[in-house]
Amino acid sequence: MGWFGEEPGGLNRMYAGLLGSLEREEVEVRGLVAGTAQPNQGIPASLTFFERREASAFRRLQACRRAVGAALRNRKVDVVAAHFSFYALPALDLLQGRRFVFHFHGPWASESRAEGENAVGVAVKRRIEAHVYRHADRFIVLSSAFAATLERQYAIARERIYIVPGGVDADRYCMNGSRRQARERLHLPCDRPLIVSVRRLIHRVGLEGLIDAMAEVRKSAPDALLLIAGRGGLARELDSRIASRGLQDHVRLLGFVSEADLPWLYRACDLSVVPSVALEGFGLPTIESLASGTPVLVTPVGGLPETVTGLDPALVLPDASVASLTAAMLGALRDLGKLPSPESCVRYVREHFHWPVIARKVLAVYAS
Repeated sequence: MGWFGEEPGGLNRMYAGLLGSLEREEVEVRGLVAGTAQPNQGIPASLTFFERREASAFRRLQACRRAVGAALRNRKVDVVAAHFSFYALPALDLLQGRRFVFHFHGPWASESRAEGENAVGVAVKRRIEAHVYRHADRFIVLSSAFAATLERQYAIARERIYIVPGGVDADRYCMNGSRRQARERLHLPCDRPLIVSVRRLIHRVGLEGLIDAMAEVRKSAPDALLLIAGRGGLARELDSRIASRGLQDHVRLLGFVSEADLPWLYRACDLSVVPSVALEGFGLPTIESLASGTPVLVTPVGGLPETVTGLDPALVLPDASVASLTAAMLGALRDLGKLPSPESCVRYVREHFHWPVIARKVLAVYAS
């Protein structure tokens, strides 16, 4: 959908991480994305921007087709891998006879419907997805939950689907500093329990319920402070919700947090929460938080349980209700020592989600 340095989002972050990891595995890889090269983005030499994101859909589709065609003409290509059905669509006829892998990051049409898009737009996106998926030889999904979605919603045969979880640069997120040092660096209170949720500000991620839960949490833990990091269309609505519940001293909207500060933010907090209510195929903030040494509570939605169950099944809530969020946060704050230690969180991520581990699993699918 775009380059992560220019446009945030889990899909774009995952794409950027995978591209760099494949290069470190000495794979000759070429990335094609919509966007514009900006200074200080850390753009790899293997990346090509085919059109500005602000250009019309027609121009972006035309430019994508030209870029794919040029890449296929100018070098030997063993595998073509796509991450977004909209940009795969104009190049499908160019891929005949090529090995084509589609990385399924989520049901595009269903996600759009959940955010209020009209029925016509949702139907068009569903048709694009179905058409593109018919051409793919293999699918890589982030969780068994999304494997089931491909089977159920798009009638994809299970033998064409491979599960490879998302990755994180554990070296970047593993902080040497203490929680106090992280708080001082970010000018956060050193005398209060801190909870963090790093999310796009959209409906399906459950931030409304998390704010409502904080109204209950403060009754028993009056010093607790929830930090919500991220951008999105719900910012004004969430701000009003915080004010109407009198939570200005208990919930802060931080807005966008830079890549440099994000690991420190996780490290500064006692607890992380991913409160999604729908369509969560993986939940990248779960492994980012764990890589920083901060345990994370997740709702039992989509692939979220798969990211933490191997560390501690108790990190998965019974459901996504306000009551469950309240009980889980209060239980954790009463006895933080019962949560996985920072060392065990970091070790778990290094063994299962560190990018070198994930890149080799992706390569195994490409090789097949």
